[in-house]
Amino acid sequence: MNRKRQLTKYISADLLSAALAWTLFYIFRKVYIESKKFGYPIPVEFDTSFFLALLFLPLVWVLFYYTTGYYKDLFRKSRLSELGQTIATSFIGALVIFFALILDDTVKTYTNYYLSFLVIFLLQFFLTYIPRLIFTTNAAHRIQNRIYGFPTLLIGSGKRAESLFLEMENQPRSTGNQFVGFISVMNHEKYLMEKHLPHLGTLRDLKNLLTNQKIEEVILAIESSEHDLLKKIISKLEYRNITIKVIPDMYDILTGMVKMTSIIGTPLIQISHDLMPPWEHNLKRIMDVGVSLVALVLLLPIYLILAIGVKLSSPGPIFYSHERIGRYGKPFMIYKFRSMYQDAEKDGPALSSQDDSRITSFGKFMRKTRMDELPQFFNVLIGDMSLVGPRPERQHFIDQIVKKAPHFNHLQKVRPGITSWGQVKFGYASNVDEMIERLKYDILYIENMSLLVDMKILIYTIKTIIKASGK
Repeated sequence: MNRKRQLTKYISADLLSAALAWTLFYIFRKVYIESKKFGYPIPVEFDTSFFLALLFLPLVWVLFYYTTGYYKDLFRKSRLSELGQTIATSFIGALVIFFALILDDTVKTYTNYYLSFLVIFLLQFFLTYIPRLIFTTNAAHRIQNRIYGFPTLLIGSGKRAESLFLEMENQPRSTGNQFVGFISVMNHEKYLMEKHLPHLGTLRDLKNLLTNQKIEEVILAIESSEHDLLKKIISKLEYRNITIKVIPDMYDILTGMVKMTSIIGTPLIQISHDLMPPWEHNLKRIMDVGVSLVALVLLLPIYLILAIGVKLSSPGPIFYSHERIGRYGKPFMIYKFRSMYQDAEKDGPALSSQDDSRITSFGKFMRKTRMDELPQFFNVLIGDMSLVGPRPERQHFIDQIVKKAPHFNHLQKVRPGITSWGQVKFGYASNVDEMIERLKYDILYIENMSLLVDMKILIYTIKTIIKASGK
């Protein structure tokens, strides 16, 4: 199951469909609309404006599809929802093209405007939807016939787990779950599930199993007596890029909490990771990339000035890099202008304080203005970070924080940011207790994520830079 190949197929088909739709519409406009207007046949000549549109429009269509979240989870697509989404995006896109490129045309009668819109919409919809239907249907058939599947871990070892497993395995058409094994919640000498799947360990082994087995889905099928551990188990899973499903109780079914995603599948509650609508999430990423590219170019003179300042302030490299923990617990290298003397952490990781003797005089200025963080636009560009998000921490300090505040792991649901609500409200933390104090602002950010909140945080960050009031 090659996700990159599948994505390439969809994008290539969408590009070709958009190009063909525009070409056919251009021919229609010449042969029918303009011929009606002038009263004699108009020859089809492909001019410069046609080729510019042919180059530009397919890229805009693909960017539009990406922004609406179409290219997310291509192997889990529903053909019915895909039909509705393609109709909606084709209609909106055709409407934009009509007002941007077609409305200025002079026509014989106003009914030709309606006809032009209808033609561009139908061409775009049918030429886009037919390849999508073929790709999605092919993938669905392969999943249902157990050719494709998602590596799945079952949490539970008793009657509930066995009943669920047998029900899913005996379905004539698979829902795509390929079970690699199960883990137990409680330690016992024997497990009911052992005759069906390998026992891979207990909850203590969960973190390593998710990574080593490349798990994509986790299904919780624990016994009623183990329900007090449900919240603990979910907290270990929800900050990872994994689909989490839970067996519903009869109460959940009666109160309408179970949302069916498949008519043929076992009814399960799927725990959503989505903190923002797909279109807003993708628009946030587009904004991250666009702003970072502009910043890296426009701020080049400031980069040079800061580089000189760092070099003159003390011996050592201009940039400082070290490993931090990002989205879904993935480590990455973060980049900063060096604000401390070289070998400042030779005795081990240590947080800085307001009168920290390890910070150079120029480093204090950079920290107050947040300019030491400017190289992180590169981290944003390559996808490790975002413009706005909780500040990333080192594993050394995360281990200390989670002992006092286990909910810290919620921050790993999102990309860490150059600036954050916690950074704006609290500033740099000088000890673990202050990091926990700052944590509440970052949790509030995650619960209220939106582009509007991001804009507000960016404005306050700019004020901090201008006033040099950073802690």
